[in-house]
Amino acid sequence: MSEQTPPIEAEDAAWASLNTPLSVAELREFCADTERLFRINPMLEFNKWQALGNNHYLVAGRNISQDPPFDFEHELHVSITEEGIEVSYSAGVKTSTLFRVEPAPQGSRLTIVDRYDGIGEDVRKKRLAEVDRSLVVWANYLQKFLLMWQRWSGHGWWRWYMRRVWQPMKPSARRITYMLLWISVVEITLIVLGAAIYFVEYS
Repeated sequence: MSEQTPPIEAEDAAWASLNTPLSVAELREFCADTERLFRINPMLEFNKWQALGNNHYLVAGRNISQDPPFDFEHELHVSITEEGIEVSYSAGVKTSTLFRVEPAPQGSRLTIVDRYDGIGEDVRKKRLAEVDRSLVVWANYLQKFLLMWQRWSGHGWWRWYMRRVWQPMKPSARRITYMLLWISVVEITLIVLGAAIYFVEYS
């Protein structure tokens, strides 16, 4: 992941870039699922994601990238552009998020650009506690998810689990489920090992 080269000429923006193994066309198709993009962010806990129309959503939840966390509720308007996918917000300090898709030597590059130019600088300074500080973490998680997507998305059972089970979970529930699964794997491994030792000793 890289944040070295500014993708836009704007002071009121933050960005993070990541390389992906997908082709440009595959990455654009992946980014077309806006809800999935946002739910991959482990700093956002959604209580509501409601479709209001074509590429228009009402969302509500909590952003835990700040301490203390802050609640949000706003409408999202999604536009498909030549650069990629752009999401505008009806409220909050953030104006829009652009998911820019570009070719890269070994696949493609995704750059996430958060813009904060919709309100004046004085107002932004007073509302720093509402700034989304999850951008770098989000990019890291997106990169990991896209690597898994490249490897496993050809399996129907995996796509079903990720969409129907994993995606609606809150990040905390995902972490708990992950730990429980590993505990179960360890327990099963110990049981199998114990059974193997028993049969070796007494057979």
